[in-house]
Formats: sequence, structure tokens, C-alpha cells
Amino acid sequence: MHDIRAIRENPDAFDAALARRGLAPVAAQILAIDAARREKILAAETAQAEQNKASKEIGKAKASGDEAEFQRLRALVADKKAEIAALNEAAKAEDARLQDMLMGLPNLPLDDIPDGEDEADNVELHRRGTPRAFAFDPKEHYDLPAVQAGMDFQTAAKLAGSRFVVLKGAVARIHRALAQFMLDTHTTDNGLTEVNAPVLVREEAMYGTGQLPKFGQDSYQTREGWWLIPTSEVTLTNTVSETILDAAELPRRMTAHSLCFRSEAGSAGRDTAGMLRQHQFEKVEMVSITTPDQGRDELERMTKCAEGILERLGLPYRTVVLCTGDMGFGARRTHDIEVWLPGQNTYREISSVSLCGDFQARRMNARYRPADGGKPEYVHTLNGSGLAVGRCLIAVLENGQEEDGSVNLPPALAPWLGGKTRLGADGVLV
Repeated sequence: MHDIRAIRENPDAFDAALARRGLAPVAAQILAIDAARREKILAAETAQAEQNKASKEIGKAKASGDEAEFQRLRALVADKKAEIAALNEAAKAEDARLQDMLMGLPNLPLDDIPDGEDEADNVELHRRGTPRAFAFDPKEHYDLPAVQAGMDFQTAAKLAGSRFVVLKGAVARIHRALAQFMLDTHTTDNGLTEVNAPVLVREEAMYGTGQLPKFGQDSYQTREGWWLIPTSEVTLTNTVSETILDAAELPRRMTAHSLCFRSEAGSAGRDTAGMLRQHQFEKVEMVSITTPDQGRDELERMTKCAEGILERLGLPYRTVVLCTGDMGFGARRTHDIEVWLPGQNTYREISSVSLCGDFQARRMNARYRPADGGKPEYVHTLNGSGLAVGRCLIAVLENGQEEDGSVNLPPALAPWLGGKTRLGADGVLV
């Protein structure tokens, strides 16, 4: 959420930043609502002062035996009480309008974010690894003989409908091994603290990280009012909501492996084949809570943590910085990491690492106490996939495929696969 004081101080800069995201100016409308709210608050305070003054004078009128003045003051106090109540309700309504408007506006991009309309305008930062030259036409993951027995879309459709999958046998084990490999790497080598948190959260948590109110259609809500998390960014980040941390505690670095749920409401017809885009999937998420001056360095650190997983698995990838038109709602800067998928002959996103500044912290009221003991300030938050487990499974299978239908697996996974390094064409680990 945005700082209303910053909008008051420089409305033109606020509108200019939103314009980079393709949005129309809104500062004048925001300030008009803010002015109406403040006017009603001031009027209520003035009426309260008048009520207090009249209340004090009632006793004097009573003591002096001035019945007419006594009755006048009593009526005045009653009128002011009603006036104050009405003004407070009006101010509350204006405040709700203001909060709703601010809640629906995206974060402002940093100055160094490239301008653009969509993913075609993203800027590549670097590439790592060379896509393998196949002596045959590589297949997509769901067409590999080694995979077909362990990746069952037909049974999943019977159980739940489209965009679900049942993983079985060796494929399920490789999927699990990838998640364990990621978690162990992040906790042992990258210094993140593992967290196991609920996948059902209160509405306030979804508001806190920006999924609500704007993107409610992209998530699932239960009859009891809980929301299924679209990513454990929601739970990890909200662990510091309504909290004042000490500066010495920051940065706080966390990771979690969880089920994630997305309705994919805006992706009709996209990636319907295979398990690239599912309603239920798994991710290993990273979240960092920092002071403002730590945020940018932490973004680079988290990007390297995610890239390191791909490098250990021997998977080619590229990293891009998203342009203003492709950047997520809550981000000020985002690095997308895209893994090479030979079956599609292209790079596909496997991680987004975002710096959100104080945008989420304001929504969650998450603050820290500076080391010098000054007034509490809002923390900065970051989140990123480290990595999407299902997409990583796709990349491992496609990049390791052989002409006979088998798959060579990354040696880095061997400790989590009982020393096995190959998935035979028959679907058996060897």
C-alpha cells in the first residue's frame, strides 16, 4: 500500500510512476478523498471541543440557577454529540474509500526498471549454461516413454478435472527429491530458516501480501472463509505482520516447501498440455525481511540462491529484469529466471524474485526499530521461488532425455534418489 503523505507531497511523481505501468492519473482523486476525510476529522474535533466547553459550563449554569442557560447548554451538548457521531461516521466512510483505492493500486517501479508493455520488453541480464544439441528431436515431458507411466493426467482429470496431475512411482520420487534437494541447499548452504506453515490463511494475510482485493479471482476460498495460498510468500511474509522487530534481527531469511493453489483465471487456453500450468502445484519459496538499505543487495543474493539450484542441476537458464508492463502487482523490481525446455525449444519462467520495498509492510503493519533507537520504520520485503518444483521436474526430464526414451538425471539428485542416476525407458530408476 502507498504512503498518503508521499502522494500529498508529490502527486505528479506518483502519477508519473503509475503511468509507467500504463495506468491513468489518480493522485487528484486520492487527494480529494483524503481532503474530505481530513475535513470531517477536523470538524469532528472542533465539535468535540465545543461540546467539552459546553459541558463544563452546564455546571455553572445549574449552580447559578439560570435554568434557561442550563437547558440551552444541555441541548447544545446533545446536538454536538450527534454531530460528532455523524462526522466520525462520515470520516470513517471516506477513510474506507481511501484505503480501498490505495489497496487496489500496484507498487511503483524503481527508476532503473525498463519501460515496456509486456514480456517482449523484458531485458536479459545474463545466460548460464549452453542448451544441449540433441541428435534427435527432443520431446516434451509428457511424451517421454520414461515418464508416461508415472505422470497420469487421465486419472487426475477423473479425480479433480483439468490442470491436475497424479505423479506415481519413480516420477513422484524425483519430484520429491527435487523439493528436498532445494530445501537442504537453501537451509544448509544459503542460510535460510526452514518454515512449515499452514496452506489455509485468513483474509487479512491475503490482503497483507497483495493478493486481495484485486486478485481474488485467481485464488480459492473455502466455505469457512479461509483462502488457499497461491504461494507460501503469503504465510512467510505475514509471520511479521503487526510486529516490531529489532534491526539486529534483520535480514530475516526464510524458506518453505508447500502446496500452492491458483485458479489460473486469466490463462484460459495457455499451457493446457502437460504439467506446466496447474491448479495445484508445489514450490520452494524464499522470503526475506530487511531494512530499507539491505533490500537491493538482498534481491541480488536471493537471485543467486535460485540460480544456484539450476546450476547444481546442470540446467541452462537465463535471467531477465521485468519491464514495467510485465512486473507483478506488489513488486518494485523483479528478476525472472527462465529455464531452458528443449521440448518447447524455449526458455520458460521457473522463478520470480521480487523486491517489494515497504509496499507489503504497510499493508501488514510490519516494522522494525532502528539500531539508534529511533521511531519504528516499515521493513522491506522480498520473495522468490527457489524453485517451482513441478517446472524443475519438467526441465530435468526434458534436458536429460535420450533417444531410447530414458532420462539421465542430474548427479546432484543422487543422494536423494538412493544413488540412482537414470530413469529407464520403462519408468524404473537405475
